[in-house]
Amino acid sequence: MAIISAQSLLRTLSLFHLTVSYYLLTSPSTIASQNLVYVLGAAMDIPDPPISLSTPSPASTLAALFLALLAISDLTSSGLPEEVGSHYWSSQAPIRLAFFFGITGYSYAGKPGGLWGGKAGTEGKGLCNSVVFTWGFLEMLWWFWVYVTLRDEKRDMMVRVQERRKAEDDRL
Repeated sequence: MAIISAQSLLRTLSLFHLTVSYYLLTSPSTIASQNLVYVLGAAMDIPDPPISLSTPSPASTLAALFLALLAISDLTSSGLPEEVGSHYWSSQAPIRLAFFFGITGYSYAGKPGGLWGGKAGTEGKGLCNSVVFTWGFLEMLWWFWVYVTLRDEKRDMMVRVQERRKAEDDRL
């Protein structure tokens, strides 16, 4: 049995998305200036975020709205009954994990001098920066944790179902 349940992980992630959404809407520079963004960016030799992330812009507002929608949707879905929620999240977690693996990989491969980056100035400027890499990397780690926890909980739930069926068969 996991120390933290999948439902708790999902709710925490939803609240994290709401928080990031708020900061993207009001002050994107707060996100861009986080130590973790600098450390991961420097460790992976990924360029700093563009200057457009220093003040609220239409792009940061759109990202904030998408994150808020995702957070509210996930927060609502995390309240599903255990059996229904287990099926729903067991199908969602691997898809999101693969998606964020792709985002993180693209962000890394598109850096200057990277696999797809080419020379400085020709890289994919929109997604190949330390903020996108850090976001994708943290989401990928989080969804892997959710996936592993869900598998553990599903196994425990199947054991309980088998025990219940055995007890019903013994009564008959």
